Order: sequence, then C-alpha cells, then structure tokens
Amino acid sequence: MNYLIDTCVLFPTVMRTILLEAVKSKHDSAFWSEKILSEWSASAKKVGELGQLQADAEISVLRANWPNSIISFSLELEDSLYLPDLNDRHVLAAAIAGKCDAIITLNKKDFPRQILDQYGLLRLDPDHVILEYLKDDAPIIIEIAQDLLSEANRKFNQEWTIRQLLRKARLPRTAKALSILING
Repeated sequence: MNYLIDTCVLFPTVMRTILLEAVKSKHDSAFWSEKILSEWSASAKKVGELGQLQADAEISVLRANWPNSIISFSLELEDSLYLPDLNDRHVLAAAIAGKCDAIITLNKKDFPRQILDQYGLLRLDPDHVILEYLKDDAPIIIEIAQDLLSEANRKFNQEWTIRQLLRKARLPRTAKALSILING
C-alpha cells in the first residue's frame, strides 16, 4: 500500500514512529509533501521554540530515513480540488500526485469519503492501520511498541505501560490490543 501521511499523524512522535516502523516492516510506502512537513514545523512552533527545534530535528531524521517520500504536485492541481477545509487541499493533491491508495489522518470531517472515492482514495485512521499490521504480524508490532516504550520511559524517566503510552499517543485500540497480547 502507498499511504499519504497527514500532518496530524506525523506530528506526534509515538504515533509517527510506530506507524512508520510498521509500514517499513511490511515494505509498504509512506509519503508526504513539503507543505505537510512545513505544517508540522509550524504546529510545533505553537508549543514553543524548543518544540519547533525538536520538530525540525525530527523532520531532518525523517528526510534522511525516507529519502524518496516527498511528493511534489502542481498548484493547479491543488486549486482544482474541493474539500470542506480548503486548507487541506494540498494533502489531497499530494495523495493524487503520488498515486497513493489512502490518506492516513485523524481528520475525518475534512476528508469526506464521497470526495476521496472520486480519486480512488481511502481515508484511514492511524489506529486502524496499526491494528491491521498487528493482525498481520503481531511479533513485529509488539517489538516496535516495546522499543518505543523503553525509549520513552528512559528519555522521560517514567514507568509507563504500553497501554498508557499508546493511549496518550491517541491510539486507544492499539493500546488495548497490545496490552492484552503482551500482558495476557
């Protein structure tokens, strides 16, 4: 599958990391545009200067690890599209230009299925996508999640459980499923 990843999915570190590691493990493809990366940086700036510095560093790492994932599209394509929030047309334009199968976003209301259907695109929630990967290959997703948990606990000097970390990351169904798989 070829996925266009929306800003709201790239910005949260835990969500982005588990999703992209899962995508990579199954040899699927993840894409975004320069405008999506710019939105990520701008959103992080609202958190403060440190937030933007961290986001810019994470964007640099993303560029290095996913060098062929930037999709370019014409302004004419973007301008020709309609979505309820006109500021999201660039996401749809990137998905179309990149011949993606789906847009992974948390933003349901601004990406109506009837509009995406016209372009042969699905709208998928990141929690749903990760659960599908979990069904296909639980050991890999468990390993990815446990590595993330170890890193988060070390980095923030916490003792989160996998369920707490993934719920905080807005992945409640994945949190529950992994908690059951890991803890029985």
